[in-house]
Amino acid sequence: MNEVVLAAQDEIVLADRPAGLLLAITGVAIAVLLFLIIKVRLHAFFSLLIVSLLTSLAAGVGIGDVVDVVIDGFSSTVGTVALLVGFGAVLGRLVEVTGGAQVLADRMLDKFGTRRAPLALAVASLLYAFPIFLDAGFIVMLPIIYTVARRLGGSFMLYVLPSIGAFLMMHALTPPHPGPTAAATVMGADVGLVVIVSLLVGLPTWYLAGYRLGLLLAKRYPDWPVPSLLGEPEERDESERPGFWTTVFCLLLPLVLIFFNTIFSTLEQSGAVSAENFFYQLSRLIGTTSVALLISAIVAMWLLYIRPRKDRKVGNLLEDLVDNALAPVCSIILITGAGGAFGHVLTVSGIGQTIADGLDAAGMPVILAGFLVAIAFRVAQGSATVAATTAGSIMAPAVAGMDLNPIALAAIVVAITAGSITFSHVNDSGFWLIGRFCGFDTATTFKTWTVIGTAVGFMAFGLSWVVFAIAS
Repeated sequence: MNEVVLAAQDEIVLADRPAGLLLAITGVAIAVLLFLIIKVRLHAFFSLLIVSLLTSLAAGVGIGDVVDVVIDGFSSTVGTVALLVGFGAVLGRLVEVTGGAQVLADRMLDKFGTRRAPLALAVASLLYAFPIFLDAGFIVMLPIIYTVARRLGGSFMLYVLPSIGAFLMMHALTPPHPGPTAAATVMGADVGLVVIVSLLVGLPTWYLAGYRLGLLLAKRYPDWPVPSLLGEPEERDESERPGFWTTVFCLLLPLVLIFFNTIFSTLEQSGAVSAENFFYQLSRLIGTTSVALLISAIVAMWLLYIRPRKDRKVGNLLEDLVDNALAPVCSIILITGAGGAFGHVLTVSGIGQTIADGLDAAGMPVILAGFLVAIAFRVAQGSATVAATTAGSIMAPAVAGMDLNPIALAAIVVAITAGSITFSHVNDSGFWLIGRFCGFDTATTFKTWTVIGTAVGFMAFGLSWVVFAIAS
């Protein structure tokens, strides 16, 4: 049996496997995983780790390297997700417990009316999702969605699914999110034009494949309850609630800090400021998503909780609040990390590259090939960011020789990012994160989150091909 050494995986020895066998191993692994979770009812954390270990062995990873591969995927995912989820959950719980979510919900309902509450939440999610990652932004928005759903009654699905569609579209298609930004960079596209094309394509996609489809899917779940993963709501009198603009400031602060980082990163890349510039270095510290959420959570502790109270025991109460916010998300973090481990195993096996090589050699239109390559990597390893970045890198040489105009090139980038959001399943950390925070079981997550993401991806691809055809 031939063996190859993957230098990028720290000298992991991987036995050579035929492409057909790799595809079969992946299919069986996913089927076994779904069987364990849905039929056997084994906890997703255990199911994902067991299948990850077995899949590593079947894919040819050396026995001595199997545990390292799984731990590497687990730790890299948890290292990012734990900070985002932890700080985001605390910020969200502060907004809910102090009555801030009630204040925002009341103002939103006053402006839009109760009948258009799902649209109001979707528009708010659309704006909030522009500069902030899907998982962090969604967790911070959840208390407002919870509050509106409890206030108006009916199915929780009616309020949360349109917002999920908004977050999915913005995360998948628009810079400064990492997937589209990286794809645009490696393909030499103008990031500003990519933003314009992504919004031109993304806004109608959001309305039809996100908002409208979300409302349609919600009708299948007329009695879905509002989950309480961020803790039970605490109704407060109007006099005890924080001010509207104080609450808005706490929610917008992470967006401002992230924009600060985005602006100076763009200036540094263009050469307008040097890498030694003080404000550029500062933006790299306080403008990263995790640190921005940390700062925002601390500011919210003071403005929303400590300052309005004169009780000397406020420190103990705040400590209890943070504990109550973090406790329910620990399981979600572990499941998400295990999903990352499974995705890493599939990446190491080479299944995504195997599919991509076949598509690249098929001689199909470049925009279609890019879309399908992104889907291949999305299905194989789970991360939309990795799928968009890798597909962009694969398609860059072909695109470079075509002498495309900037708009057509931007349309190809958007098509690739559209493919990166489709067919989310059990190796996608977002699949578990959003599903668990919404109180979905695995089957329901497939029928809602996966369906909306796939619809967003295919519609965005179709519209981007229209832009490409016109621009060409």
